[in-house]
Parts: sequence; structure tokens; C-alpha cells
Amino acid sequence: MKFPYILGPFGEHIWLDSPELSYLRIDTIARSLSRLPRFTSHTMGHPYSVAQHSIGASYIVSAGFAFEALMHDATEAYLNDMSTPIKARCPEYVEMEHRFKVAIADVYGLPRVQSPCVKRADLIMLATEKRDLMPYDPIEW
Repeated sequence: MKFPYILGPFGEHIWLDSPELSYLRIDTIARSLSRLPRFTSHTMGHPYSVAQHSIGASYIVSAGFAFEALMHDATEAYLNDMSTPIKARCPEYVEMEHRFKVAIADVYGLPRVQSPCVKRADLIMLATEKRDLMPYDPIEW
């Protein structure tokens, strides 16, 4: 690959194999997630962003886990929101996502392994979003 980096909004090169920690800026993460559609844009009605999902998750957990919940999808600011069925078929993406997750955790003092309550909040949000934002589907996710 000729250019194994993403050009950030401030001209920074965010290298996919080893992200520079100082470039993983909270304002870039917030801005990107607020513009990134969840569910590959297939929600009914209005657009719904990854940031909205993350904010919802942050309200479900206790205050001590709110920042972790808010940041649980921060990797998507750099790697996009890949739907779970596609992600399962892309092991290189999963490895790259893990590198970014560790880097973001280290920069912001988050655990490298997601706390169970944050995972639970993420699943609650998924079920709520499926019910409220997606067309009816009897198959359980």
C-alpha cells in the first residue's frame, strides 16, 4: 500500500499500523463520530450518528463508566463504522481496530478491555436502536 495512513482534519498523518498517540485528538474523535452514520445509513427517517449511539450508552452506565461508554466506538473516527457481519469477514480490519483501541485507551486512560457494564450498555443501545430506528425484522440480533 502506497499511503498506509489517514489524513486527519489538521493535516496529521494517522498511520494505520502504529497510530501516533498525540494525533488521537478528542475533538477529532467527537467531530468524526458526529458525522458518521450508524447502521451503514440504513435507519428509517432521520440520520443517526455513532456519536448519538455513544452518548446514549454513556447515560446507561454509572457515572464512573460514562467516559468509557462515550469513547467505546472511538476507533470508528479513524476506521469508520463497519457493520458486524462485514467486520467478521475482515480479520485485518479487526487487528487494525485493536491497535487503535489500545492506542486510544492509553491516551485517555481507558481500560484496554471493555468493561462489562459498557458492553451491556452497547447491547441495550443496539436493541433500542433496532426497535426504534430500523425497519421491523423478526430475526434477533
